[in-house]
Amino acid sequence: MRLHIPIPLRWGDLDAYGHINNVETLRLIEEARVRAFWRSADDDPDPQPTAVLDLTSDAGVWSLVARSEIEYLVPIPYTRAPIDVEVWLGRLGGASIEIYFELYSPVGVESRVLYARSATTIVTVDAASGRPTRIPPQLRELWAPYLETPLVFTRR
Repeated sequence: MRLHIPIPLRWGDLDAYGHINNVETLRLIEEARVRAFWRSADDDPDPQPTAVLDLTSDAGVWSLVARSEIEYLVPIPYTRAPIDVEVWLGRLGGASIEIYFELYSPVGVESRVLYARSATTIVTVDAASGRPTRIPPQLRELWAPYLETPLVFTRR
């Protein structure tokens, strides 16, 4: 099962060629990851069921990006409607999570377009020691429905 995270674009995300800059694409992926997995301190009226990691600075466990890869397929044009970012998990390791993303044209736009795909590896780390720490069984159980086949990049 995949999560669908709507992510709005900003006018300032455009580059000189009139499409979303490649660096901003990484920001869009980051925003989708945060909305998908980290609980908010504010009262989010529609949180994702997977949003359980503590994002506060005093959290006992941090989740750090260990690796990111993006495959750009089609330039992302500016649109006021949020793009649709599909998110799923490909693997839950001892202390690592492989998160996959596909960035699509906004929901409801006919001829759905896949703009980019991405893979990010997150490592859970004990905040006090800086050492990797195992993902607890309750999180594994919560995230199990979102495990799917790992992403395959086409241009390798």
